[in-house]
This record gives sequence, C-alpha cells and structure tokens, in this order.
Amino acid sequence: MANYKRLFIAGYSYYITIVTHRREALLIENIDILRESFKESKKYYKYQINSIIILPDHLHMIITPQNTLEYPKIIHSIKYNFSKRYRPKEKIEQSTSRDKNKMKPIWQKRYYEHTIRDEKDYSRCIEYMKTNPIKHKLVENQKDWKYSSFYKNP
Repeated sequence: MANYKRLFIAGYSYYITIVTHRREALLIENIDILRESFKESKKYYKYQINSIIILPDHLHMIITPQNTLEYPKIIHSIKYNFSKRYRPKEKIEQSTSRDKNKMKPIWQKRYYEHTIRDEKDYSRCIEYMKTNPIKHKLVENQKDWKYSSFYKNP
C-alpha cells in the first residue's frame, strides 16, 4: 500500500466508496446528518455529485471536483462534518492505535477511489451502484431503494 498513488487529472470524475468503521449500519438512520455533512463540505469545496447511493454502512458516489486536487479534502470534509455531528448510542470498540490517536470509531481510515476514464467506465460504475442494494439484500428491485440519486420515489 505504500506505493499507492492517487491520480489527479483535471476535468475527470471520481468514483468514491466510503465505509463506516467495522461496517456499522449508521448512515441511513442518520441520513439527515449525512446530508448536512455534504452541504457543509460544499461551502468550502466546489464539486458536482453526479450520482450517489447511500447504504446502511457505506456509500458510493461519483463526483466531479472543480479543482481535482481537492477531492481528498472533499471526502475528509464529509467524514469530518458527519463525525462532528454524530453521537453514537453506545460506546463502539476500536483498536488501541485509533483510540490513542483520538479517532472516533465512525469511518474506516481509508476510502476507495477510482478515476473514471471514459463513458464505458462511467456506465460500469453506475450499474454497480444501482445494483448494490440488491447485492446487499436490502431490496429486490433497485428502484425500491430510496437513498440514491437514481430514482425519485413519491
């Protein structure tokens, strides 16, 4: 992992996956806090959310930042603002190193990022996002998952 390098290519979109610590299912029940966290990040960083899907313990999104170098800061801002507002109902166990570094046990330290290279790649990411609630057995029909930007539910 030490040799991992992020790609910063101006004008490109990025497929991002952010996962909660130990896959705690807290995002849907705290959706308002998550929405506020995105709003707060947009006060400081200019980016478009091309598509997004929120699941109980992770989210997938495609974003296009105005300044490509800022997308790690955008993700940090979203996670930071959520962590600032979220109050766990009970103490969540975490590793000694996380505790020592005063990290709240809300998010995994890292996130997955993929630079979208072309239309085919973009479509592949969208299809994965749309079918994710089915994969995790949350719904049988992707149109029934209301925590996404894909379908408007009445």
